[in-house]
Amino acid sequence: MPSMTLTYVAPQWQTLTFSSTLLLQPILEVLLANVPHPLRDELRLGLQEALVNAARHGNALNPEKVVFVRYTYSPEQCWWVITDQGDGFLPPRCVFSPEDELLPPDDCECGRGLFLIYAIFDEVYWNAKGTELSLCKYLTSY
Repeated sequence: MPSMTLTYVAPQWQTLTFSSTLLLQPILEVLLANVPHPLRDELRLGLQEALVNAARHGNALNPEKVVFVRYTYSPEQCWWVITDQGDGFLPPRCVFSPEDELLPPDDCECGRGLFLIYAIFDEVYWNAKGTELSLCKYLTSY
């Protein structure tokens, strides 16, 4: 009987780093290059919100600070880990639950980006300090 060995192949993570800017089109193109076409528009919106939050709120658009994005793709899922060099995430003044089906109030100037992120991605995790956001989208039905 022939012997078999199962080998675990770790996902290949790539890293993209950019100085704090809101000019995100080329960055989004790289991050979405291997995403199935039917999901690209939705994920573009979610990633754009996450990257804007990192650059604007995390790094205060300081061009000397950078945003790091680690990402990997598999046939089952896509992961993005976005890290800023800011002081950490502070809860928004307008509170909402990601499980709510309603957007934050119209007069609220915060929370819409977070609402979209939680609505678009299947898994959303923050590190304890609030400087790193991990996002996952399942691809099993695409």
